[in-house]
Amino acid sequence: MTASRPRFVVVPCSGIGKSLGTVSRETAYELCENVRPEDTQLLSLSTLVLGDPRACERIRNHPAVTIDGCKQMCAAKLVKQSGGMVIREVAVFEEFRHHKDLKPEGIAVLNAKGKQLARVLAEEIAQRLDIAASPAAAEGGQRAESA
Repeated sequence: MTASRPRFVVVPCSGIGKSLGTVSRETAYELCENVRPEDTQLLSLSTLVLGDPRACERIRNHPAVTIDGCKQMCAAKLVKQSGGMVIREVAVFEEFRHHKDLKPEGIAVLNAKGKQLARVLAEEIAQRLDIAASPAAAEGGQRAESA
């Protein structure tokens, strides 16, 4: 898989001013830059909001992973409205319930536990992407999966 043709597009929420929004972005960075750089490409939510033609084309041509910080689920909603297929919806606020020991604090800069939560979530998403990319998943079709 080449960098110009990613297997999955990753769309985090903007979540400005919220710790869990910052975790969503950090999770996306960790996933795309360190955990699965060969299989993922980051797509800014703002490009979809603005209707950028290249962003909309990318979202229509590649399965998407959305990472939302709050219950509004803006990234998931906007990807779907833009014609994309969401194969994994990650709700950081729900995932945090499984990792209560990793309480994120900070907005512009996360504390160590917030960064660790982002790393853990990126690894968990990568495991799910490995399953989604398997031949059995391709034969059976892919469905959106919520966190």
